[in-house]
Amino acid sequence: MNYPITLLLMFLLLITGQANASTFTGKLVKVLDEDTVEVLHNGKAERIRLAQIDCPEKNQPFSQAAKRYVLDVAAHKIVTVQVETVDRYGRTVGEVFLPDGSNLNKQIVGAGFAWQYKKYSKDTEYSDLEKSAKGER
Repeated sequence: MNYPITLLLMFLLLITGQANASTFTGKLVKVLDEDTVEVLHNGKAERIRLAQIDCPEKNQPFSQAAKRYVLDVAAHKIVTVQVETVDRYGRTVGEVFLPDGSNLNKQIVGAGFAWQYKKYSKDTEYSDLEKSAKGER
């Protein structure tokens, strides 16, 4: 085994992973809809699409209840956004963590107001939360 090359490859993988992962903290200033919020970042509101989940659209049943839930749980709180990517609409996609460290995205699913967006999520905790919420109706 060629150790210098192996070490170099491991170093490059580490740097690449860190370049793609970022977090920031800011005040959640607006709930646009059930799975999109705005968080202050560098002095301006940044639109955040909540990663790995999907919620009812505005014209679908329970959309207003889902929006109220997000407002009650997260509005005007200092949150941490763990950025995953930027979507085709230019929105930051990420998981949002509340001041107590809990994951807002997972709370919404666990409360039954969203489901796992299976096209973009392979995290089994989301599917477990969804099953549990369905079981509790």
